[in-house]
Amino acid sequence: MNKKVMISLAAMFVLGMGLDFVVHGVLLADVYSQLPLLYRTLEDQQTHFLHMFLAHVFIAMGMVWVYLEGRKDAPWLAQGVRFGLAMIVLLVFPTYMIYFAVQPLPSTLVAQQIGYDSITKLIASLTLAWINR
Repeated sequence: MNKKVMISLAAMFVLGMGLDFVVHGVLLADVYSQLPLLYRTLEDQQTHFLHMFLAHVFIAMGMVWVYLEGRKDAPWLAQGVRFGLAMIVLLVFPTYMIYFAVQPLPSTLVAQQIGYDSITKLIASLTLAWINR
């Protein structure tokens, strides 16, 4: 594994954990706290931190792998936007639409989750493209 791949993996992991904390731990925390039957308490979440950690490891690995395999000889910014849109279509929309279908979540929350997570995936994708320009 070369240096750029390692940097890409680390960046995707750190960005993923950090941006998800901002979105779900800060921006949406009040909304989640109003749905105690659907979400774990903060204390209970902390007992499952390993699962969150591993999920972000797998997300970082998958994003780096797919990006590097699908990269074309094109400007990095355009590739980052293209990849970000692909991640949004592949990961963000389906995930929250499925959650909405199986959990009684407020549609306003789901819209916020989709919006915020789309932004985070775009930021991560642009970062990945910039690192690998």
